[in-house]
Amino acid sequence: MTARYLWRATKKLALAATAASAGVGAAAIVTSDDPATALRLCTTVPVRLSRLSLTAAAITFDYEYSLWGLPEDSIERARIKHEVHIRSARKLEELCFKNGGIYIKLGQHIGQLEYLVPQEYVQRMRESLLNRCPVSSFDQVCEVVSKELGGKPDEIFDEFDPVPIASASLAQVHIARTHDGQKVAVKVQHTHMTDTAAADYATVELIVNTLHRFFPTFDYRWLVDEVHESLPKELDFLVEAKNSVECMDNFRKLSPHIADYVYAPVVYWNLSTSKLLTMEFMDGVHINDVKEIQKLGIQPNDVAKLVSQAFAEMMFKHGFVHCDPHAANLLVRPLPSSRKNILGKRKPQLILLDHGLYKELDLSTRTNYAALWKSLIFSDAQGIKENCVKLGAGEDLYALFAGVLTMRPWNRVIDPAVDHLVLQGDDNDRSELQMYASQYFLQITELLRRLPRVILLMMKTNDCLRAVNNSLLKGSSLETFLIIGKVSSKAVMEAKFLQNKSVLSRISLWLDELLLEVRLIGMQMALWLLQVRAAFSVLPKQCIA
Repeated sequence: MTARYLWRATKKLALAATAASAGVGAAAIVTSDDPATALRLCTTVPVRLSRLSLTAAAITFDYEYSLWGLPEDSIERARIKHEVHIRSARKLEELCFKNGGIYIKLGQHIGQLEYLVPQEYVQRMRESLLNRCPVSSFDQVCEVVSKELGGKPDEIFDEFDPVPIASASLAQVHIARTHDGQKVAVKVQHTHMTDTAAADYATVELIVNTLHRFFPTFDYRWLVDEVHESLPKELDFLVEAKNSVECMDNFRKLSPHIADYVYAPVVYWNLSTSKLLTMEFMDGVHINDVKEIQKLGIQPNDVAKLVSQAFAEMMFKHGFVHCDPHAANLLVRPLPSSRKNILGKRKPQLILLDHGLYKELDLSTRTNYAALWKSLIFSDAQGIKENCVKLGAGEDLYALFAGVLTMRPWNRVIDPAVDHLVLQGDDNDRSELQMYASQYFLQITELLRRLPRVILLMMKTNDCLRAVNNSLLKGSSLETFLIIGKVSSKAVMEAKFLQNKSVLSRISLWLDELLLEVRLIGMQMALWLLQVRAAFSVLPKQCIA
């Protein structure tokens, strides 16, 4: 009965919203300076809204009907729920592909929320939405190039490949060559994005708010708010170009020791606008393509360490963070200035693509976030609690926040047997966390509601980096945690030096830093012994004897 009522209610919502959209669209045609665009909006927006409403209704109905009357915690309910998760993830994936744009963006966000969303959704979204985004026709590409640069692609460029080499939620990339012979990558915004983005956001917000009204535990309003804030910046490619320049400036000024190891494509400003971005073409390997990385003579472990170092520097020292580091946005190539060593290995250079989504951390937030990670690495329970509270988690949810950040249960974040984070995670940890995600859904939702949006983006960035690390190393890495611990600890020390001017205070801080280095060396030695033990464990017994 409840399922039938909900189906009818959502259906009525779809019809009412579609009718309202049609009325608004008709008024827009009459008053618009561009009637053709307004007419296109009038015909496409109601269709997109109907798809969204009916998909939401179908998913909700499936859960209500399929699970009706099944006892909680029963084996049968768990089996049926798994099947509904799979069906619903497919429906959501289909909606994202059909509507494109902002829907792809939301689907990609969902694919990173493994501490909140069922694994069936996470796996489906990650496998499809990062690699198979919709493609604009070449006629649409020509329309954007003509409007933005004042001529057809073959007039503006000496060569222009009509087939894109990559397509993402907001744009696609074509290879071209300038009239002076430079090979470039031209990022062209999908034509429908600026037309439908505002309407898409409004309809998604309407559905999420309506579902929240029916089901108070379904509260994804924070995710819609985050997309609403970030999307206009991502749609302005000149903002992206400026972000890439500032990112590289920060590495040169604040992290010169690894500045040569991180690179962003040079922007061709005379061939770039808010909807079209022309950049230096980068010949590199995607960061999750381990076999190709090894063919370059580069060790995947070295790449994982470089990624951790680069993003730790951004988070804890620069306060200006690339917040979309999924595999499609990270390339690897040999460091141009390096040569092969005697073993034929080369040093890696990390190439950062897609600089549309950055977040700035003010000094207080950056210092507290660094102090939290320092406390996590060294299993400082009091420090974890204090800094979680400072960042907004509250005294009641700080342990949950620590678990979400490290993707470890609390008893492995704090273990009395050791003086540092239990670094080596395993499948049991992941299974336990999935159980927590279901059992503490309301608490996790409340935690995400409390945290500042900038911290939510840091969590998303951590999730992306964890996925990259897993693809490189087929599991968690002890060394990457040590790198995070070292960079975060130094950032905390530097902040304290700025606050304390007296000689005695600075001597005390210097001694603290020395003790910290000793602890880090001890952890590194423990890691080395673990690696030696693991190496010997795979040797035949006769070799060891």
